[in-house]
Amino acid sequence: MTTTLNGASNNGAHISRKIAAGIYAPIPTFYQPVSEDLDLESFTSHIIRLARGGVRPLIAGSMGEGLHLTHSERITLIQAARAALDKEGFAGVPIIAGTGTGSTRETVELCKEAAVAGADAAIVITSGYFAGVLASNKAALKAYFTEVAEKSPIPVMIYNYPGASGGIDLDSDLITELATESPNLCGVKLTCGNVGKLTRIAATVSEQSFSQLYPRQNPDAPFLVLGGYADFIVPGACANGHGAITGLANVAPYTLVRLFALATAALADPSRLPEAQQLQGIVARADFTIAKAGIAGTKALLERLYGYGGAPRKPLPPFAPEALQTLWEHPHTQELVKVERELAGKA
Repeated sequence: MTTTLNGASNNGAHISRKIAAGIYAPIPTFYQPVSEDLDLESFTSHIIRLARGGVRPLIAGSMGEGLHLTHSERITLIQAARAALDKEGFAGVPIIAGTGTGSTRETVELCKEAAVAGADAAIVITSGYFAGVLASNKAALKAYFTEVAEKSPIPVMIYNYPGASGGIDLDSDLITELATESPNLCGVKLTCGNVGKLTRIAATVSEQSFSQLYPRQNPDAPFLVLGGYADFIVPGACANGHGAITGLANVAPYTLVRLFALATAALADPSRLPEAQQLQGIVARADFTIAKAGIAGTKALLERLYGYGGAPRKPLPPFAPEALQTLWEHPHTQELVKVERELAGKA
């Protein structure tokens, strides 16, 4: 079997970086005021800030307003991220790029472009514009991910997000079938928030025999089962899940990485579980509060915390100053910020 090497360094050499369990952040795309041109300085600074905290980047996803980006802008972001990571000593940190679009053809095209630009894996959302046709057609949904995975030069992750795909919600049976039949699939992000679904999928793919019976096309890209929120990292770990891709990691990278480490440690040492549960409570409350603020609210919080953030691209509206003040003063936010500052100060 031929191994597909994913990713490229800033000198053009192809290397394979591990797509491993842990915490990933869907990176916001930052823009220049008025012109809405890409603000690459803020973008790369933010990626390096997260990398220092142990968080890996996902570029041009939902939080990154992938729908609002041109092909060339997505490529520019991937290239800028790879160059910044390599320059700052994070050459081993993988990049996942959002490549899902309306058609199978364009999605494959974007996967190929992302690979050339330096992405190590792609994440593909279900095409939702014609959800009325696709939602009840399991064969068509399966064919979509199967073809994209077969034709993509880099491993592909399934992105199950009913809220952004016309309500299409892939079930655990379909995802498990895809995992066993498509060796270039490297995982699933469950932004459906369904812990039962995570448990059912992980019960198959986390078995030791799975990697032997269904080896991946790229051995550095195993099939991971990742939550799309931060509020079930501990339950997910107990069910043999592999972490999360979560917007909250933009705001509190050290906290999320610490939580995943505690959740993993508790599997081997149950005495660590109370500490993990206590931190999970803080994170879950903050995730519930901050997630409701959406992209604009997250970017506004980053502006408050780190001095960059700005507004989303139109037609998404900016976050109102009074709403930001309310969000900032909320006890769930303040509790998280306190923990994050303590952990960052110890790092």
